[in-house]
Order: sequence, then C-alpha cells, then structure tokens
Amino acid sequence: MKRIILTIISMLSFASFAQNFQGMAVYESKTSTSNMTQGWGGREMTPEMRKNMEERVKKAFEKTYTLNFDRNASIYVEEEKIESDNQGTGMRRMMSSFTGGGGTHYKNIKDKTFIVDKEFMGKEFLVVDSLPKYEWKLESETRQIGAYTCFKATTTRPTNMSDFRNMRRKAEEKKDEKKEGEEVAKTEEKKEEKKDNATNFMDGWEMPKEITITAWYTTDIPINQGPENYWGLPGLILEVNDGTTVILCSKIVMNIKEKKEITAPKKGEKVTQEAYDKIVFEKMQEMREMRRGGQGGGFGRGGGM
Repeated sequence: MKRIILTIISMLSFASFAQNFQGMAVYESKTSTSNMTQGWGGREMTPEMRKNMEERVKKAFEKTYTLNFDRNASIYVEEEKIESDNQGTGMRRMMSSFTGGGGTHYKNIKDKTFIVDKEFMGKEFLVVDSLPKYEWKLESETRQIGAYTCFKATTTRPTNMSDFRNMRRKAEEKKDEKKEGEEVAKTEEKKEEKKDNATNFMDGWEMPKEITITAWYTTDIPINQGPENYWGLPGLILEVNDGTTVILCSKIVMNIKEKKEITAPKKGEKVTQEAYDKIVFEKMQEMREMRRGGQGGGFGRGGGM
C-alpha cells in the first residue's frame, strides 16, 4: 500500500513536468554465448580457433543502446561501434540479424504499438505490431542501480522465434551405464556422426517456448518505458534479465537540453512480428537444405531473398 501511494505521488509530480519533457537512458547489453558456441567447428577446429571464434561471438553480442523517451513514446537505437577489422564488423552485423536489435525500435505507449526497422539477409523490413501484454508480478525486493532505488518485477513471455539469443543445444541422451562395451561404442559413434552432420547452427539446437523475465524499475522516473519491447511497469525499467541476456542502464539524463525527435522509422517492407518470424525461419530452413545439398548459402546482400 505504501509503495502504491509513493507511486501515485511520483506520477502526480511527474505530470507537472513541461509538455516537451524528454529523457535519455543508455543501456549496455550482454549475452551469454557459451551455449551458442558449444560444439562449433567439430573436430576440425583447433582449441585456439574455437577460442578466437567464441571471443568474436561474445563481442558481437556486447552492445550499447540509447533510449530517448517522453511521456508517450520512445526510440531505442544501437550505437555504432568501429571495429578493428572487417571480419569483426561482419560478425556484428550478422548477429544483429538474429537478435532483438534493429536500426530504430519505436514504442508508443499511448497507442500500444511498436515499429522496428530490421535488415535481414540484405533486405529491409519494417515490423509493425501491437506491444506485448506482460502480466507483471510486482515483488517487494529492492536494489540500487546507480542513484535510483529499483523494485523487482517478474513475468514470462513467449520466445520470439526470430531472436536467436535464447537458442540452446538440444540435451543429449544420457549414457545407459548398463550397456556393455560394444553398444556404448556404437552410441558414441552415432553421436559423433550426428555432430558432423550438423551443417549449420539450426541442427542440434532448440528454442524454448517461453522465457522468464526479471526486471528492475524505478518509480523515481514514473513512465512505463524500458529497453527493447519491455514496458508496462510503474517506472522506467533500468535492468532486464531473461536468463541469457542482461540489459543494464548505465546512464540517465533527465530533461535533456538538445531534444531528439521521437518518430517511428518508415523504411522497409511492412510486416507483422509473426510474419517476420516466419520469413526468418523459412530462410534458415532454405539455407539448411542448400548446405546439405552442397550449394553453399551465406549471409549478406544477394542472399537470395
């Protein structure tokens, strides 16, 4: 009850702000990639090569975003990073195609809609859809993030099938200790054969149907905004953790002097989130079959879309 009263007081105070109020928050995003890189390269990849690949993938998923927001809308944009080599830039761009990121992520809380411009396989898309409805459970636990006291909230949501950050290796069957020598050897041989036949990252992987979200929000900034598509809490979300990816706010500036125009992106083929997920999935299936047939298939412009 006390927290509800404090939230109401904060919101009444916030309502007195000027109509042109605008704030800015910087977020650092990091994704655990250990499950992603497990088994990559098979027996042909040396430990040194595998370590180098793991480092590249890890860096590709370390991103910085800026959220500019007012009382009704926000834009969430990834900051460009200058890579030391073209290979690093290529890895980052490739990974961006398979994550929740995009060029500009626009949310309108008043209309409950979002618009994201994405580039996938050299083609530009404009994903337009309704904001997800989160059933947040408000917890009593608190913690400090910078100068702000934050409250905990949890929820579950269906997995976005075009966001591969939550992909994981399929659990292998445990050895049956009762099997005798020859049977065990055959089992191990089949497992190795299965790994060798994994011609791309779709083989041997699975996507959970839903994931648990833990968010930390502050009622000191009583707007129901947050990074990516997260929203709906009685305060700005400063941290989100989905078990694989952590998005943490590192800087907040209120009432910024140089206002940024908060407008939705317009470039790209207009599709719903469901339609975009289907396009990504079908393209992955197509690449999978091409590789099995020895036709190659790759990323970048001219990818056959």
